[in-house]
Amino acid sequence: MLNRRSFLRWSLSWPLSAPFSRPLPVLHPQDGEATLTTRPTDDESLAHAIVMKHNNVFFVAAPDGTVPLTANHGMGLYYHDCRYLNGYDFTLAGHTPAALSASAAQGSVGVFTLTNPLIQLADGSRLDQEELGITWRRWLDSDRPALLEVLAFQNFTLRTVRFSIALTFRCAFEDVFDVRGLIQQQFGTVHDPQWQHDVLRFFYEGKDRISRALLIRADPKPAERRGTTAVFHIMLAPRGRDEIRLALDIEESTHPRTGEQPPSRSLFAQRESALEAETKRAMHDVTRVWGNGSALDQLMDRSFRGLRVLRADLGGDTYFAAGVPWYVTLFGRDSLVTALQMLAYHPGIAEQTLRLLARYQATRVDESRDEQPGKILHELRVGELARLGLIPHTPSYGTVDATPLFLLVIAQHAAWTGSLTLFHDLRPHIDRALEWLDTYGDPHGTGYLTYDSRTGTGMINKGWKDSDNAVVNADGSLGQEPIALVEVQGYVYAAWRGMSELFARAGQHDRATRLAHRAQQLRERFNHDFWMEDKDCYALALQGQGRQAAVVSSNPGHALWTGIADDDKAQRTVRRLMAPEMFSGWGVRTLSSQERAYNPIGYHLGTVWPHDNAILAAGFRRYGRDEEAVRIFQGLSDAAFHFHAHQLPELFCGFSRDEYEVPIHYPVACHPQAWAAGALPFLVTTLLGLTPEAFDKRLQIVRPLLPPGLDRLDLVQLRVGGAVVDLSFRRERGSIHVDVKNLQGELHVATEMAA
Repeated sequence: MLNRRSFLRWSLSWPLSAPFSRPLPVLHPQDGEATLTTRPTDDESLAHAIVMKHNNVFFVAAPDGTVPLTANHGMGLYYHDCRYLNGYDFTLAGHTPAALSASAAQGSVGVFTLTNPLIQLADGSRLDQEELGITWRRWLDSDRPALLEVLAFQNFTLRTVRFSIALTFRCAFEDVFDVRGLIQQQFGTVHDPQWQHDVLRFFYEGKDRISRALLIRADPKPAERRGTTAVFHIMLAPRGRDEIRLALDIEESTHPRTGEQPPSRSLFAQRESALEAETKRAMHDVTRVWGNGSALDQLMDRSFRGLRVLRADLGGDTYFAAGVPWYVTLFGRDSLVTALQMLAYHPGIAEQTLRLLARYQATRVDESRDEQPGKILHELRVGELARLGLIPHTPSYGTVDATPLFLLVIAQHAAWTGSLTLFHDLRPHIDRALEWLDTYGDPHGTGYLTYDSRTGTGMINKGWKDSDNAVVNADGSLGQEPIALVEVQGYVYAAWRGMSELFARAGQHDRATRLAHRAQQLRERFNHDFWMEDKDCYALALQGQGRQAAVVSSNPGHALWTGIADDDKAQRTVRRLMAPEMFSGWGVRTLSSQERAYNPIGYHLGTVWPHDNAILAAGFRRYGRDEEAVRIFQGLSDAAFHFHAHQLPELFCGFSRDEYEVPIHYPVACHPQAWAAGALPFLVTTLLGLTPEAFDKRLQIVRPLLPPGLDRLDLVQLRVGGAVVDLSFRRERGSIHVDVKNLQGELHVATEMAA
């Protein structure tokens, strides 16, 4: 039997073949077609991996800077849904250097600090451990695209030392779906790697008529070449230094190249300067949070860095990719939720995300992709499997909530900006999304937005808890279609309410009235049909024939956030969600520990998700439950300090804080992951009570709160409509006071204090 200490050691070494890892689609090609089933991934844990990303190219490495040469891992160099580099080994005189530290603080720049173990050198002398300093500095360049590196050595002894280093590379040009656990099948042709004029070239001719190559250049040139290993001979004078510069260039036939610079010192200086300038530009229009030197400053900095890493571009628009390494692409639900979390900090990304999703809005019926006119996409892929049509993600539309969230975020964006421009520009898309809710959203006539799993996308459940076993009954059995999720009805309610307000502002009062009336009717039915009187909570879902999936889950907290809940039921729901069976001490679990299906290491059956908790806290605040919202903030912020780089992962295990002194890693969790990185920033604006009314040139600050132990917090360059303002929140004699500073433009700031 495991005690707590041995359990912690064991949990950090879980293989990803464990039965509780996320179910992933598996491709079974047959006669040119593909079907999607599920099985657990076999990948090694990514909990401590170092992640670098610049737009559409990203690199995931072990803490010592290497990429394992063994199989079954998710590390490597990726571009356009293809893993170009899947192995990268570094040895010094035949030994593995010891890792001292690693960071990717700037997102696209990584620094790995290493040293030598005890080594017997070829000349008979020896290097005692830690006599060499090794710095492996890396830059990603999505314009090139390439991974650029400087491997620097410093001799800390008073004698000359000579040694060799060997760098070994492996490349298989795998589609990301193969890396995630798809049955391996070679579609195109992988050519044998070749050295061409001191350049190591890996080459793949894809079946999709795209040629892909990885070219590895070094300065100085390798002294020896052994297969795909480059050997360099190093001589360091006493206290001397030397370095090797490398460029790992990615090539696609659709992006012809006119030649590349050699990996010179000037190239790296230029790239570093360009990245610094790019970071400054990206942060220029972002509202800044300053906790006056508190621990919150570090947590917020890590959150914003994670979000900066996940920024991606598509067709000239910027959005937040869902997460590294599996979901570095456009996701309807994830990208929308993250954009919403960041509205107070950078509303421009929400606008670009909405415009981008509108361009991919469905226009036809295609059951293989779960596509219906007006629907907002679930996932977009651009790799070989997608181009060959062997997966439906081109894009796929297998989600039920992205469409109401699309409408909801449009309304929230308007509240912050005080502008109808986006509403008017996207009006055809808004009309089609509203029509989808009416025409396709309720095919069974239940009066609710429902889904079933009859399509070929491989998605059985189509809410944010999208694993196959996420929707369960009290007896542990799976929910039966059609399924109407509790939180999705709240999203529809908020979408109709938000659109009603915008149509009214646009002068279409009849349509505004009809939408408001429909929202009210939905609210009345919802509070009758979803409520579980005996459990003091709303049901997870309604299923076939209107039966409740009568379990206590975190989903009702989303419904509270939208305002669809009756006040008395909301109060009882909050109490239930914060009871020990649900609140682990680090956060609210996805499923009650008293339910038969509960599993603290099940993907959606008892784990803790930061973004889920942030939305719950906003729902609690909406119904006046401030103390509970603060407890969620405190639990998540405490948990963050136990994770790599103090960055909240996608999710973590649901074990109680009373049993284990640290939150337990979920080994396949993405990090950074977009809506997890946005959770703490969103929680901060939730606690501060920011309520924009930009059309009326007003900012309401409703019952402002500060986290325990923090007596002052400043917001710098907060944008509301056309105004920019700095706000200072300070605690005095048990009350929170708000000072308005540096106001530019017209804005009335009104503070509503607690009774």
